[in-house]
Amino acid sequence: MADRQHLRDFQARLSERLRRAAAEPAQAARLGVQVGGRRLLVELSEAGEIAAFGDAITPVPLTHDWFVGLVNLRGTLFGVSDLARFAGGEFTPNTKETRLVALAARLNLNGAILVDRMLGLQNLSAMTAAADDLVDDAARPWLGREWLDAQGHRWTELSLQRLAGDERFLAVSR
Repeated sequence: MADRQHLRDFQARLSERLRRAAAEPAQAARLGVQVGGRRLLVELSEAGEIAAFGDAITPVPLTHDWFVGLVNLRGTLFGVSDLARFAGGEFTPNTKETRLVALAARLNLNGAILVDRMLGLQNLSAMTAAADDLVDDAARPWLGREWLDAQGHRWTELSLQRLAGDERFLAVSR
């Protein structure tokens, strides 16, 4: 019971920080997530609710292995996709840190992606563009520029809007 309360408190604090960061005029803040071994930056306006990944997901038969199933988030059904697996990697493990990041309502797709863990708000103005910006992948048009933070970690922009428009991502049936 204490774990649930701790999770609710964490989600409430994160939600409040996201609302405040979205109101910043420069929009320098991005939501940091980890998918596979990659650190990704998500535009705050493209991310919706963040929820724990639990057992409440209903599998859907005859879909690709990266389509995890359906989940009810506050009365609305969302299709859940394992982004790491969709990108050709391994399945995202179900751990205490695994989260669902729902796509913002403005993207007109009731979808959510699995992420290994949340990495908090990241400030783009404190990062430098990677000199060897290699993400020009026609197979992954939803990935963008690469950045380096002060610790030397590489971050890649993830456009949930472009992901929501990717024909392969929308075609969940086998």
